[in-house]
Amino acid sequence: MTATVFNIAKGKTAYYAGLPATNDALIAVLLKSSGLESTATLQDYDDLSTLLAAANDEATFTSYARQTCGSVTVTVDDTNNRVDVDCADISWTVGSSQALGMLVICYDNDTTGGTDSNLIPLVMDDAVATTPAVGTLTYQVATSGFFRAS
Repeated sequence: MTATVFNIAKGKTAYYAGLPATNDALIAVLLKSSGLESTATLQDYDDLSTLLAAANDEATFTSYARQTCGSVTVTVDDTNNRVDVDCADISWTVGSSQALGMLVICYDNDTTGGTDSNLIPLVMDDAVATTPAVGTLTYQVATSGFFRAS
């Protein structure tokens, strides 16, 4: 389960994960480890555009593309007094090796025409592989989901 929630998303992640708009989605973005700022600094960014305008760089390995998170579910657990947000595992085809540092899941309110300034970073987690080999790179979402509010 992801340990760090961006400040802009605290209290909103379950709402955004419910995909309330017509053309919205959760988008997974990989960041390179080189130049990556600290978690304390990263969590202060309010949109992906400003995060990437700083020292942080998005992955550029061959065949890299941002991934839309599939099978997103929001489960209210009244017994344990919490909300769990989950999605399917996320995969990339890796065409060349690159040192990665962080996975960021963002809310995109308009997948038909939005920009990076529309992408709200929700949660971040250490990248699944520091330097993935050529092949398939999979971020295995925890059994309990990628976010829990309790």
